[in-house]
Amino acid sequence: MRDNWDDLRFVLAVAEEGSVSGAARRLGVNHATVLRRIAVFEGAARVALFDKSPHGYDVPPMQRGIIEAAREVEQAVQAVRRVLQGVRAPLSGEIRVTTTDTFCLCVMPEVLSRLRRAAPDLKVELICSNAHADLARTQAEIAVRPAQQLPDELIGESPARLGFAAFRTRGGEGEDWLGLSGALSRSLPARWIAANVEPDRIAAAADSFPVLKEMVAGGLGQTILPMILGAGDPRLESVAAYAPTSVPIWVASHTDLAQVPRIAEARRIFCDALSALAPRLLGEVQGAA
Repeated sequence: MRDNWDDLRFVLAVAEEGSVSGAARRLGVNHATVLRRIAVFEGAARVALFDKSPHGYDVPPMQRGIIEAAREVEQAVQAVRRVLQGVRAPLSGEIRVTTTDTFCLCVMPEVLSRLRRAAPDLKVELICSNAHADLARTQAEIAVRPAQQLPDELIGESPARLGFAAFRTRGGEGEDWLGLSGALSRSLPARWIAANVEPDRIAAAADSFPVLKEMVAGGLGQTILPMILGAGDPRLESVAAYAPTSVPIWVASHTDLAQVPRIAEARRIFCDALSALAPRLLGEVQGAA
């Protein structure tokens, strides 16, 4: 059979998504294209890769080795792309930065202003998401995120820490809590709530700290918020239910991109800006960043 990564990526997408429609959305093509490319690959390989049912596409045990090999091919192809990107990357151009909605609202405008002054020819695309972007697939070159530690495939620095405290509406009473859902459910505050708050005391939940702040201001309950959101809002007051804590803020890139000049320089500028904001991020100085 012919060796064609372009066909193989369709196979891998169907296997990982479990459906043709899911693979089509992931690859940005239509349903018929995915069916055709799967048929081409299966015809060339002379093997049926999937058990097809109304519930989706399953990989039989005998074919799982093929899918694992396809995944290794994808990793190798992505590694080549990252290295080529690093070789071609100029000191100007574009850079994609992924960070959380809290940072997009309260931190990154000031950080990007500093970057603009230092590197006026560098354009930034800011990707606002609480879910971790896959830097291995070059969805972004830099991640700016609070986390206890970095995954093994990322390299970065922690120039500051993000402080947290519990807040309620000013003058409010009651024992209701607001939970942290979605990507926030893996955070340090979410783990504290899960361990210390009875489920029947959680009146509602959200996957965004800015949204949770507005819910608290509306009197729906108390919850744990970043200090940069809660401490500067006159509608809120801190409560002693949760001892203030903090987590490192990381500025990181994938290992294959970490030494690209424009990426390394942008990370340095980000680190300098966050270091200057460190007291505010920790909650030692009130007011929005």
